[in-house]
Amino acid sequence: MQLSDFNYELPPNLIAQNPLVNRTDSRLLEVQAAGGKCAQFLDRQFREILGLIKSGDLLVFNDTKVIPARLHGKKATGGKVELLIERIRGEKQALVQIRASKTPKIGALIQINNLSDDTFTVEITGYDGRFYELLFPDNVFSLLEKFGELPLPPYIEHQPNQEDAQRYQTVLAKTPGAVAAPTAGLHFDELILSQINNMGVKQVAVTLHVGAGTFTPVREEDLSMHKMHHEWFSIPEATLLEIEKTHFNGGRVIAVGTTSLRALESYAISQKKSGETNLFITPGFKFKMVDCLLTNFHLPKSTLLMLVSAFAGMDNIRTAYQHAIDQKYRFFSYGDAMFLSRLENANL
Repeated sequence: MQLSDFNYELPPNLIAQNPLVNRTDSRLLEVQAAGGKCAQFLDRQFREILGLIKSGDLLVFNDTKVIPARLHGKKATGGKVELLIERIRGEKQALVQIRASKTPKIGALIQINNLSDDTFTVEITGYDGRFYELLFPDNVFSLLEKFGELPLPPYIEHQPNQEDAQRYQTVLAKTPGAVAAPTAGLHFDELILSQINNMGVKQVAVTLHVGAGTFTPVREEDLSMHKMHHEWFSIPEATLLEIEKTHFNGGRVIAVGTTSLRALESYAISQKKSGETNLFITPGFKFKMVDCLLTNFHLPKSTLLMLVSAFAGMDNIRTAYQHAIDQKYRFFSYGDAMFLSRLENANL
């Protein structure tokens, strides 16, 4: 697999900069490819997902909650610094990306400030070649609530506002730790979740804290050389039991988002219900847990585009994305969604 196999040209005006008025106002592209290589595409509204799922199916959501993970401060020399939490490692420890004019050194102190001119100081205690390890003076979550800023993705050009504070979270978000939203879940509101429940479609959750590494570009043309970022996940025993029951009864397990899928397939490989995963899914991967996938449209050359290509077939995804561009779907975090069925021999 080569990186160039997963490139496409996207007109910038199709990158959604703001959420729609209602969560369920988005469009939904159904990719019908279960019977072979050649896919058919049906342009739908998201509310029509009620016609794509049926009693006995199981929806698996990611209940992670986005934290205010971006911090601003300055070094002892006075130089400005921007920090983006990658993942929290303990009560007072976190891995971060640091943007500064000069590379900071281990042992350096950084003073963090907020709009009220309150401050605190963190110490750089390590560097692993990608992320810095920081020691905070107090509980990381508490300090982020007071000093942090919502970390909108780099392709969203406006500063985070009150609308983003609400809409860049799913209505099921409850476990703090993500620095990016599980965006497929953003399309659901309380009403449609209630309607789905009334259909006899059960809903369960996993937790995978999406890290900033999800936006890190793949730099190796040979994908076998790419080092995947780590993300923490947890799967309740009750979720695993519902999955087993669903498959036994002939229902489908539908992952809401690539993060839910990665958590489930990581468990299938490791048999661990929690821990860190760096599972890198590319065409040829054998899926064991998930039958269908609801997902947004992903960046060119991204690991997530590789994942959906593995799930539904490279040719199908390539033509589906071109169809979405031609039909002017909205792309990325605040954009529209796709409904995919797992294609056997999806590497073809």
